[in-house]
Amino acid sequence: MPRQHLLALAIAAFLAPAAVLAQASERTTNGARALETITVTADPLALPGDELLQPTEVLAGAALDEQRAGTIGETVARLPGVQSSYFGPGVGRPIIRGLEGPRVQVLSDGIAALDVSTLSVDHAVSVDPFLADQIEVLKGPATLLYGSGAIGGVVNIVDGRIPSQPVEGIGGRVELRGGDVNNVRSGVARIDAGNGSFALHADYLKRSGDNFDAPGGGELDNTQSEVDSRAVGVAWTSDRGHLGAALSRYDNRYGIPPEQDEDDTSGSARAKGGEGEIELDMQQQRIDIDGVLRDPFAGFESLGVRIGHNDYEHAEIILDSGEVGTRFLNEAIEGRIEAVHAPLGAWRGALGVQSSRRAFEAIGDEAFVPPSVTRDTGVFVVERAEFEPFSVELGARYDSQSIDLDAGGGTDHSAYSLSAAGQWDFSDRWHATLNLDRAQRAPQAEELYSDGPHEATGSFEIGDANLVEETSNQVELGVHWHSGTIEAKVAGYYNRFDDFIYLVDTGAEEDGLPVRQWTQDNARFFGFEGEFKARLADTAFGRFDARVFADTVRGNLRDGGDLPRIAPSRLGGSIDWSYDQWRAGLGAIGYARQDRVAELESPTSGYTLVDANLSYAFKLPASDLELFAVARNLTDRSARIHTSLLKDRAPLPGRGIAIGVRAYF
Repeated sequence: MPRQHLLALAIAAFLAPAAVLAQASERTTNGARALETITVTADPLALPGDELLQPTEVLAGAALDEQRAGTIGETVARLPGVQSSYFGPGVGRPIIRGLEGPRVQVLSDGIAALDVSTLSVDHAVSVDPFLADQIEVLKGPATLLYGSGAIGGVVNIVDGRIPSQPVEGIGGRVELRGGDVNNVRSGVARIDAGNGSFALHADYLKRSGDNFDAPGGGELDNTQSEVDSRAVGVAWTSDRGHLGAALSRYDNRYGIPPEQDEDDTSGSARAKGGEGEIELDMQQQRIDIDGVLRDPFAGFESLGVRIGHNDYEHAEIILDSGEVGTRFLNEAIEGRIEAVHAPLGAWRGALGVQSSRRAFEAIGDEAFVPPSVTRDTGVFVVERAEFEPFSVELGARYDSQSIDLDAGGGTDHSAYSLSAAGQWDFSDRWHATLNLDRAQRAPQAEELYSDGPHEATGSFEIGDANLVEETSNQVELGVHWHSGTIEAKVAGYYNRFDDFIYLVDTGAEEDGLPVRQWTQDNARFFGFEGEFKARLADTAFGRFDARVFADTVRGNLRDGGDLPRIAPSRLGGSIDWSYDQWRAGLGAIGYARQDRVAELESPTSGYTLVDANLSYAFKLPASDLELFAVARNLTDRSARIHTSLLKDRAPLPGRGIAIGVRAYF
């Protein structure tokens, strides 16, 4: 039976109990339950997550604590429709519904990370999930608000470095943890202080680890890492709004797993004599400014300004010689102004402008992308109206991008995006959503002008200066049901791309490396995802909750042939238990075999990863403490991520257990 049919049956199997459990739910509640209210800051109207028409997931509180990992991609990878790329334990970008890289925008409090993680899969994101208050994932095109780099979605990390609400007194948190799979040691400290009108924030993160243990024994060579981050922020707050700034520095030094020894059949990723091992040394200094003025002038509810400026550099160090092979420099600034207007009849909305400038340069043996300056300016408007029982949202955006090469020449592109969404609340418990999106993305400098060896990815990359804008036309239909302690949702989508840009293996070699060419073709992505949550029991021995989810995506060329590195289908679930101060959970995710592969791409086998967590919380006179333990890959399963260019070189880490303590004061 085709895997889509199997997953459809799986989703039907875990959504079916909703109908059976509904009667029991009605005996314990007089109507639809009030879903947990978490404001999504990535939305200009600051709506709760359950009111957004675009599919959105939010990780916060205990759920975020249980999922925090060394990369942002791994942290969000257990959400429906979201997986992670993998270039060793130090690198993992989010993949949303099969789309990744420059199609998924990673934000820090609404402003781009401003790093070079979209330039190459071995470059880490300069935002750390251990510093997040909450993580917001907007699935599907988010180009209306954040430009063409969000054609596949947005992941926004909210860290609170610039206080936006009045702070009275002193509060904060501290976390210490250690783990065995790579002898990791990490510590996080945060403090927030204020007198009601003036607020101060400071945070510090230190994390280091050795080589990871591979499943079945041995080590993944050159997978050591060391992260050091610090920030300070100040803000003035009042009933009329806030204005503040933050200064931060982020250092990350991590290794790239080398090629596996050809006669090594143990599954551990041993280097070939240690030759050619590369370690990346990253530093980023960043300044952020954020301000909101409520009721700024007649007809407007608020006016917000956000600015981010960074000075980024990373060096790719050849370990056997200690020399710097290539140095990447990126000085960037991005700003956006958003104005929320007062209701005009049934309509309430926001309009704004966003502009950015990026000066990029690569120096050294791997300078496969020429120095350039990229400028982008966009204007947008989003409007929402309520017509009971219907909600409607319309939006439009225009972007103008120019890339100027230091050596002369360049390109100009324009991108237009339109969106229409509707929701029908056809009962207290049921609602359906329909999203129609037409979005465009302008090609990036690396896609246009790459020409040279890229040792970290083991390829010779060639760009195409004649690439045009890629256009996505997506339709999505979703159904959401909630009642009492039960919630279920399922969504299906079809995304038709014109002039889709992707990196293809040509079969040729240059300088002993396989040649990969940036090219365009018409493509399509389609799939579905579902999630079911239920309270199983509430007894004298504790409360038991269950969660099941499934997702699948198919990406192929419309004229035939599969696209490379498409995420495999998944089916996962967990059971959580809580009793007084105790909390525990056990979960597993099964990944299907991926054999729908592009030409010259190898398939990957299926696997199942089992995780667990346990915590105990108690109070002290001046703070709340929580002791916790987190286990990953409990069965020590050998797993290779299909979305990774390293899948044939390095498996995921083996069984790992981390223990620690959190303190809140």
